[in-house]
Amino acid sequence: MRLEHTVKYSTIDKYKGLIKLMRPKQWIKNVFVLAALIFSKKMLDVLSLKETLFAFILFCGISSSVYIINDIADLEKDRKHPKKRLRPLPSGLVKKRHAAILFFILALASLILSFLINANFGIIVLSYFIINLAYTFYLKNIIIIDVMVIAVGFVLRVIAGAEAIGVASSPWLLLCTLLLSLFLAITKRKNEVIVLDNNAKSHRNVLDEYSVKLLDNMLSIVTSSTIIAYSLYTFYAEKGYYMMITILFVIYGIFRYQYLVDSKTFGGSPELAFFEDKPFLINGILYCITVILILYI
Repeated sequence: MRLEHTVKYSTIDKYKGLIKLMRPKQWIKNVFVLAALIFSKKMLDVLSLKETLFAFILFCGISSSVYIINDIADLEKDRKHPKKRLRPLPSGLVKKRHAAILFFILALASLILSFLINANFGIIVLSYFIINLAYTFYLKNIIIIDVMVIAVGFVLRVIAGAEAIGVASSPWLLLCTLLLSLFLAITKRKNEVIVLDNNAKSHRNVLDEYSVKLLDNMLSIVTSSTIIAYSLYTFYAEKGYYMMITILFVIYGIFRYQYLVDSKTFGGSPELAFFEDKPFLINGILYCITVILILYI
């Protein structure tokens, strides 16, 4: 008999479980929606700030709906994962039907409100939703395509932020976002392969296709490409001479994250590295402050 069938949870615990099911810690990924606002130097424009914050909230809603449907689809596999088995659904804290109801509420509300900002933003959010549904039920089982789909999700966040305030998306910003998100996705796969070892296939079929050597080779390419692309971006950016200073923060952040993946297995959850590793957090804050000072002062 499974543990989740024998444990009695209080009503408060169940509500906490529903909140945890939405994975609020992973909302940190939606800060990519703010990129266009910051780099277009519209952060001091009240209307643009409101639109971007609203867009951020809607992406939190739609991404949470994706997390929920993914947890429902992977319920049996998550029960075999050493960490994911403690999530609200696999542990029995939240019932499957309650999770399904929350999924429909979040998805429907986020999509309707997205089209109220403007049609282009709504289409991007809808595209993000459809692509992630395809990922949940099929694309995550195709080697290389699985990590590329994750990267596309981050790029769509940046484009959505630009559409929300009516500015053009910088090709350099999109390229850097694509490469950085590929870096995060590949390190996540590496972490899963290492942690799950022989049980990797039972958790996710595509993990049987990956090897640590292959993932390390992919990481070496993506890491160097990310640093080169961001460096070129700063060279051609406004106030490029000063923006080059931020390259140091990017290099440190990438290297620090790789260190965390190898030594502390944070690679499976990037948000843990941000919230629990002080050097990584401080570096991110200093990067943001430096960029804002350069662009606005």
